[in-house]
Amino acid sequence: MYQHILIPIDGSELSRLGLVNGLALAKALQARVTIMTAIEPINVLSAETVQFASVPQQYERQARERARQWLADAADQARQAGVPCDTAIRENSQPYLSIIECATQGGCDLITMSSHGRSGMAAVMVGSQTQKVLTKSKIPVLVYR
Repeated sequence: MYQHILIPIDGSELSRLGLVNGLALAKALQARVTIMTAIEPINVLSAETVQFASVPQQYERQARERARQWLADAADQARQAGVPCDTAIRENSQPYLSIIECATQGGCDLITMSSHGRSGMAAVMVGSQTQKVLTKSKIPVLVYR
């Protein structure tokens, strides 16, 4: 069946639930996982560029540190569950593209993610990353709601 599962996380409670479910599936299938997170770059537009010169560097440093902590915690959960695990940080202004790229380049044969389960206009307005992965990925996607 599936041998390499990608589990994207973003530090939210919902992604923590997706991680727990994804690790349980991987354990049951005796699969390995790659747990990844995407960092969105910051765009600072201002006429006073001197005032904001350090903002992008501070943001990137803090975002990377936060991402490293999420991934370290997730990798620890995988170890405790007995699931072989790799981690990855990707940077892209469109996180869904990072998810698909990571899965493709990593040789993953399944992506597992959580979703709020919005439908109709709410789903259109929110622009769910999960929905975008579902519509664009050639790799199967399992969504937890």
